[in-house]
Amino acid sequence: MPVQSFEEAPELKRQVVTSPEGIMERRLLLVLGSLAIGLMAASDLASPLRQDGTSLVDGALFLLYLSLFCWVAFGFLSALAGFFALAGNRTTTIGDEAELRLPRKRTAVLIPIYNEDVDQIFSRVARMTAMVEEIGAAKLFDFFVLSDSRAELEDRERAAFQKTRLASAVPVYYRRRPKNVARKPGNIAEWVGRFGGDYDYMIVLDADSLMSGRAMAQLASAMERAPSVGLIQTVPSVINARTLFARWQQFCGAAYGPVAGAGLAWWSGSEGTFWGHNAIIRVRAFAESCGLPELSGPEPFGGHVMSHDIVEAALLRRRGWAVHMVELPEGSHEEFPPTLTDFAIRDRRWCQGNLQHLRMLNIAGLHWVSRFQMLMGASAYLASPLWMLLMMATLLHPLMLTDSPLGSPPSSWLVALTILLLLGPKLLSFLWLCMDRTRRMALGGIGQIARTMALEIPLSILVAPITMLAQTIAVAGVLRGRPSGWSPQRREAHGIPLDQAVHDYRWHLVAALPFLIGTLAGPGVMFWLLPVAVSLLLAPFIVAVTSSCQAGEWLARRGMFRTPEDILHFPMTPVRRMPTPYVSPRRSTLNLGKCAYA
Repeated sequence: MPVQSFEEAPELKRQVVTSPEGIMERRLLLVLGSLAIGLMAASDLASPLRQDGTSLVDGALFLLYLSLFCWVAFGFLSALAGFFALAGNRTTTIGDEAELRLPRKRTAVLIPIYNEDVDQIFSRVARMTAMVEEIGAAKLFDFFVLSDSRAELEDRERAAFQKTRLASAVPVYYRRRPKNVARKPGNIAEWVGRFGGDYDYMIVLDADSLMSGRAMAQLASAMERAPSVGLIQTVPSVINARTLFARWQQFCGAAYGPVAGAGLAWWSGSEGTFWGHNAIIRVRAFAESCGLPELSGPEPFGGHVMSHDIVEAALLRRRGWAVHMVELPEGSHEEFPPTLTDFAIRDRRWCQGNLQHLRMLNIAGLHWVSRFQMLMGASAYLASPLWMLLMMATLLHPLMLTDSPLGSPPSSWLVALTILLLLGPKLLSFLWLCMDRTRRMALGGIGQIARTMALEIPLSILVAPITMLAQTIAVAGVLRGRPSGWSPQRREAHGIPLDQAVHDYRWHLVAALPFLIGTLAGPGVMFWLLPVAVSLLLAPFIVAVTSSCQAGEWLARRGMFRTPEDILHFPMTPVRRMPTPYVSPRRSTLNLGKCAYA
């Protein structure tokens, strides 16, 4: 697995032909459409600037409006494309065949772990190996638990491994690296260098991932039928949610995920992305393409590549391998951080990794869509401080000596457009649920979905400023040179006490005061800052309530935030019995080798 050069482009040995016809027109439609919406909105907001000429401040405000509206417009247009792709039965999926087709070649299932709960890890391994055995594929899949845990955990991990190995008909292996060099990508690269030559494919899972044997066989069979594809990324569903926060995210994934995922697949084509887990990779392609160099300089912008997955997808595509995102009818799952605090900790690490991508945009030989995806990933975090700048400018506009567009009320059409762009993806998802009876019933029916959304949308509005400030602090920390480190992720939570939440979110309380004062004392156009002030002021209470398992279970008993995953095939904790999980009958089979998804 040679280390790749970012300065010299490799020679292409193959030509990717698995994107649908018209893929360039699709991408241009989204990019130019987003730019057009952004220009219209920014021009309307900045119209007062033309009354007394222009200045550098005026230009900066116009660019701020433009960037923010282009960002939300792109998300809306992508969801709109996904809705029409679903409505036209033109989504990318595999695994709709009535009879399961087993692959002929061998696949390794890699599970990198880092100071995880030993019993849960090997319980998941035992369940997955049992499902592989059930489909008659015990000789086609080998499982590897690749540990980077502390030395004191090795005895427990090894004992649990021995117990799992003896009870499994599927081969299970374990090894712990004495030195966890380069974190997870170094863990995978070390395995590839030692064992990769024995396998054609590898399925990479996270410590909280679950994948059925049928799903693994479907992915491996799809790779056999598509020799030019280097990676297939599935869209996993969230499972095992118990806290209110996790159940909320589980519902969002089930209700809004299909439209968002279909939109992403619609324009990404063979230049898809990689999320680092729940994906199958051609081992030879990965070995020849994805050896990551150590970046010059100190962390957070130097050192080992943090958000390695999107870079690895870009490097695969650079050598001519196709990368696709697809949907499986069922069988690909992951867990979600149980609290807003745990999500913020993980998000801080992603923030550093995505901002680190900015210095990799000039990697020689990348496809322009790969560069665009890396830029979009960084923009997802830069958008928060931009929103913060806009709100701070609004607070300060009464002190400005010249006229400012911030003091003028926006036009009614712009207010309507903003609401459409922000809520449009959720409304499109609701419309799709109205059209798909099977999924609709799996989520509790239209009435229950509407009631849940009536709670979910205000909750999203309340939590958005909390996340915005957390991401702004994270971006500021990265720019100040503070690396995020590598701490184990908490998979379960039993609530965060209010006093602890007050301590953790004290800066949110401090930030709430100027917004609250500005809203009450400022002109009427500042009324839109009131939800921000309320959100930041209530941040500790919101965090404490949403981290509660009791609150999540109380809503679950009333059918709120219900999802198909409430009746998992393999629950880690007891759950109530509910109807059969959703399997959509309205998906066309994707044959990646013949480009059948248009």
